[in-house]
Amino acid sequence: MNTIRVRDKEFTPYISAAEIETAVKKMGRQLDEDYEGKNPLFIAILSGSFMFAADLFKHVSIPSEICFIKLASYKGTKSTGNVITSIGLDVDLHERDVVIVEDIIDTGKTMHAFLPQLEHQQPRSLKICVLLHKPESMVHPVAIDYLGFTIPDRFVVGYGLDYDGYGRNLPEIYQLV
Repeated sequence: MNTIRVRDKEFTPYISAAEIETAVKKMGRQLDEDYEGKNPLFIAILSGSFMFAADLFKHVSIPSEICFIKLASYKGTKSTGNVITSIGLDVDLHERDVVIVEDIIDTGKTMHAFLPQLEHQQPRSLKICVLLHKPESMVHPVAIDYLGFTIPDRFVVGYGLDYDGYGRNLPEIYQLV
């Protein structure tokens, strides 16, 4: 296996670009089916979900909107336990069908902190679409409605996921050696 180096860490290939594309297309088709005749608002969580959100949105053919919010809880390879909002939401969610687009859910801390803020605005529906889920890491249970991959509790980079800001540009996902 070819390893890559991101900053001071070694990573091995884990999920190929082709596997990611297949999963994203499948989620796009499911969203089209589930939201047919509706006008959902997709809220992409920056920075990690930018590639996933862009690719997913290409495979959603129903009328819909997308906006972005920046939330952060990681420093290096560990969760800080604190969720920081650095770019806020400026869209009215009242009576909207909302789909949160997230790159990864591991402890559930980010969604646990963010969901009440959204629910306070009384959306018609609120669903979560996530590329990666680490159920072994879950501290705050979160209902995931659309899921690309379930993965073990290993640190991953690529396809928008980073290690201290690096590795987001990789078209596939790598796991820490």
